[in-house]
Amino acid sequence: MVMNASMFRSVLASILLFLVFTASAQSRDSNSQLIKRGEYLSRVGNCTACHTAPGGAPLAGGLPMALPMGRTFSTNITPDSATGIGTYTEQDFSRALRKGVAKDGHNLYPAMPYTSFVKVNDADVHALYLYFMHGVRPVQKRNRQPDISPLLAMRWPIKIWNAIFLDSKVYEPESSQDAQWNRGAYLVEGLGHCGACHTARGVADQELALDGSRSGFLGGALIDNWYASDLTGDSNTGLGQWTEADVLEFLKRGSNRHASSFGSMVDVINQSTQGMTDADLAAIAHYLKSLPPARDSIEEKAAYVSQSTFAPSIPADRTPVQSGKGLYTIYCLQCHGADGKGMTSLIAPLQRNPNLLETDASSLINLSLHGTGRVVIQGGPAAYPMPSFGAVMSDRDIAEVLTYIRGSWGNHADAVEERSVALMRSRTKSPAE
Repeated sequence: MVMNASMFRSVLASILLFLVFTASAQSRDSNSQLIKRGEYLSRVGNCTACHTAPGGAPLAGGLPMALPMGRTFSTNITPDSATGIGTYTEQDFSRALRKGVAKDGHNLYPAMPYTSFVKVNDADVHALYLYFMHGVRPVQKRNRQPDISPLLAMRWPIKIWNAIFLDSKVYEPESSQDAQWNRGAYLVEGLGHCGACHTARGVADQELALDGSRSGFLGGALIDNWYASDLTGDSNTGLGQWTEADVLEFLKRGSNRHASSFGSMVDVINQSTQGMTDADLAAIAHYLKSLPPARDSIEEKAAYVSQSTFAPSIPADRTPVQSGKGLYTIYCLQCHGADGKGMTSLIAPLQRNPNLLETDASSLINLSLHGTGRVVIQGGPAAYPMPSFGAVMSDRDIAEVLTYIRGSWGNHADAVEERSVALMRSRTKSPAE
């Protein structure tokens, strides 16, 4: 059969139409996969926790964040074109994420952890951009102005700060390490921005170390009246007694045989790490366990001792029931046990818990006063969250019971002073109080 010109054109048009349709379908499928990838990466970066105000729409901003000179508020990062980032190009998005510069050219405060996000590679930035543009519901909500005096609110000094402290290089794999270690380092140092909380800061509020090549990285730090834990290999206050499996379990469940999450780490567990793949969590654990004990010149860590030599005395004007041991019996023993071992994965152990051995007792005091949020794993809330005792225990009571706990069952840490509890109570009281 001889094909005439009309029939040839018809067949050619059908073929071209099929190819265009196939290419379009493949493009849509590719974009769909990238959007899904971007959603996962946003969970790794825990974007929702910082960019969602209590009771507010997801990613619409408004969460207050403390700075040395006052408070700023997280911004609307939904794709709303009027109040969010809907008009951002991918280049604009990358510059804000990795350089801390908004579309209109103003510098973002370093409360936005762009000093860590700068390490994120181009492929992941692209996936994140597609997700925020096409996978997030736009919300019209104007950004709240910083609660900072006009003189201190000027942004131009941030340019100088960036020139001094911003390392603008994307993460480069270490050839001397395996693929799992490099993946863990990329997540911890980059999108996971663990150092933003767990690394001490200098006089200019800069992180003293941005990766494991410098001492002090992830060695623990005071932030928002909590002490973010030491994540290095310190046997006393860090992860020295943990296995990689212990680290993975903690990130997946919010607790393990050594400790339980508290403070802002509860949000990290709820909204970030429990939704990460086991492979990525194992990579993080592998990397963290490779870090040597932090040797921060700001604070010295005591060597671990297996048995306590510290026995808090009972003041002469106090009865045994009112002493730290008596207070422990009344308020703590039912959950944590007479031996301080708690109940694995349900109630935090007090014996050799690294947070109890930390020199800075801020987290212990804050936790005793106010309790902690509830970890929710796959929709199931934790059965025994730490309750608040601030209303029923005095500053002296809390100081004494913490002193007793920090000196019992093989623990060996300094006494907690009553004035430290009073100061924390004052700093953290609600406006209604």
